Amino acid sequence: MVRANRPWRLVPGLSKALAAALATGAIATVDDTVWSLATSLGTPRLVVATVGSVGLMIGWLIVDANLWHRTTEGSPEARQRSVLYNTSTLVTVSIGAAVCYVGLMVVSFVWALFVLNGHVFASATRHPLNAQNYCTLSWFVASIATVGGALGSGLESDEAIRAAAYSTREQERRHMLQGEHDG
Repeated sequence: MVRANRPWRLVPGLSKALAAALATGAIATVDDTVWSLATSLGTPRLVVATVGSVGLMIGWLIVDANLWHRTTEGSPEARQRSVLYNTSTLVTVSIGAAVCYVGLMVVSFVWALFVLNGHVFASATRHPLNAQNYCTLSWFVASIATVGGALGSGLESDEAIRAAAYSTREQERRHMLQGEHDG
């Protein structure tokens, strides 16, 4: 089910969320407060920022677009089917959010290479602008941009999010199940 949903297509399918994430990342990359924070954070805090931002995006997409399947049936089969659908949704959205995060990290790195000045960076942070600091900054900016993208996904319609998250067949299956419960 996850492969049929093509989770790698989630990001381009959410154009407003992607635009918000890219704009947030572009602005964060040139902010000296973000530079100072990035150079002062250790790996454990950067990992927490990553997990938190990706988790926020996953949760926001699932809750905001009502992607979580709830069954009103009490049968074990219905509960099992609900668990299967929710698991596939969680894995699909998680892979899509991870792809988004990695893409934002790469874009942030390239953008930083293009716009940052080593002298300005060093005077603001008291750290040289070297490969490690480019990587750390890109890592931190990807977390900030992911939160921006999660918030930007609120501008997407529920239908657009479902179209990005689910294959056509999965959408038809869910619509059919919803129709059975409504009727």
